[in-house]
Amino acid sequence: MKKLPKIGLLYLDFVLQFFNKSNFKGWPDKIEKVTYHWKNDKKRFIEEVKRKKIEVLVGNIPATAYETFVEIAKELPNVRFVPSIETQFSNKSKENVTLFCKKFDLAIPKTKIFYNQEKGYKYLKEKATYPQIIKRSYGPSNYGGYFVHKANDYKEAKKLLDDKKYNPIYTQNAIDLKDSGDIRVMLIGHKPICAFWRYSGKNQWITNTSQGGSMSYENVPMNALELAVKASKAAKAEYWACDIAICAKTGKAYILECATAFAAFPYIRDWICQYLMWDFSNGRFNKPHIPLFSWEELGKIDSNLLRTMRYIGFSKYTASYDGEYFFKDKQDIYEMELALLSNESDVPEKSDENCITLEECQEFKTIQENKINFNSATLTDLMSLHGMEEDLALQIQEYLQENIITDSSDLLELEAIDEQMLKSWDKNIDDMRIDINSANKDTLRKIKGIGKKLSKIIHEYKEKNGNFKCIEDLKNIEGIGKNKFAQLKSRLKIGE
Repeated sequence: MKKLPKIGLLYLDFVLQFFNKSNFKGWPDKIEKVTYHWKNDKKRFIEEVKRKKIEVLVGNIPATAYETFVEIAKELPNVRFVPSIETQFSNKSKENVTLFCKKFDLAIPKTKIFYNQEKGYKYLKEKATYPQIIKRSYGPSNYGGYFVHKANDYKEAKKLLDDKKYNPIYTQNAIDLKDSGDIRVMLIGHKPICAFWRYSGKNQWITNTSQGGSMSYENVPMNALELAVKASKAAKAEYWACDIAICAKTGKAYILECATAFAAFPYIRDWICQYLMWDFSNGRFNKPHIPLFSWEELGKIDSNLLRTMRYIGFSKYTASYDGEYFFKDKQDIYEMELALLSNESDVPEKSDENCITLEECQEFKTIQENKINFNSATLTDLMSLHGMEEDLALQIQEYLQENIITDSSDLLELEAIDEQMLKSWDKNIDDMRIDINSANKDTLRKIKGIGKKLSKIIHEYKEKNGNFKCIEDLKNIEGIGKNKFAQLKSRLKIGE
């Protein structure tokens, strides 16, 4: 009997675990765990994978770590990544989803991507047809639709982009949605195993359930399933999910999103692992059989009960008359199959000047470099930094409630941030020194090294002597010696 491969589960700091050992029910051997930390951890991570003799590493890679894991995979040529690095290409960004769909001729709404803001605004003003759907491009997830916007005219589009400062500008023609909803399809081994309509809530156009949307498992059209299967096979994905729009006028299906990174019900994670065990074991474990349209039956189960159900499995058998509809695949047109191994040629090339990857954009002089000041940065701004995750961005915003950051090193007070991470942000960080002449007592108090007492003294000095002519005037204040001055000099400035 062929030896079973050594499985490792890939985890990352600040990222929710998609799989755990309990999902691999029945796997006889020890399943290892390996965590990547945001601390220039590549070398240690590689050594740990080798030391634990992991042969198959299972887990999704967040957008911010994608390039790092491309490098890691090259240094671990004997380790199979599941999903593969190439399969996870679409996880990284909306640009990558667009490139993927174009390469494999998958229907998507008309999409334009501009790294040159002037060109983007010109397109939106002179050529775009409205409404336009404008998205934050970077990252696979829009966090419940909160970074997806509808602009009904150029004025709305410009105001939105001026405010959000999305770079690049990623804009799509809006699809006239059938029944004001879209469809999420989840697949295992290229077989649809769950699909449901998502309908927008009252006075909403976004279909995300987190924003008041509702779900229905009934009457999912076959062309949505066909498109999802085509995308899954193109990605060579062991598991996959697509968000699909059906045009109300033509009935045509379009991909809105697709990736291996998606929210899945607990029983679906179990099904995925049943499939992976069949794959890894060369048939030692049975391939799960999940009937097509079984979601129609699951949709009838109370949601509270459904959340507690684990290890639901289906196996083929001769159904009774009343169960025949449910347990027999409609038309027997889909069957779960082994996903082919991917290779580097599966990764799309850039398609045109308006549709380029994040790495390629650095080669163009027309790119607008957005410098970030932590004190005024939005959550969207913070999420654009290398290695940034939403939890960490929220920690930074919480820190700013009581502090003013005048130097990025101030963030070292947060446990999750180290000097290597700060170094990777250097080129994206703006001058954050505070103008001593315009700062009030409350502002000065929040600057590291000043505090309540010294801020009062500095304020009183300004009231008596007028504005500072130069930073060196701080030396005239009693209590500010050589060392204190050196500290404050890097945090304060004289305004222009």
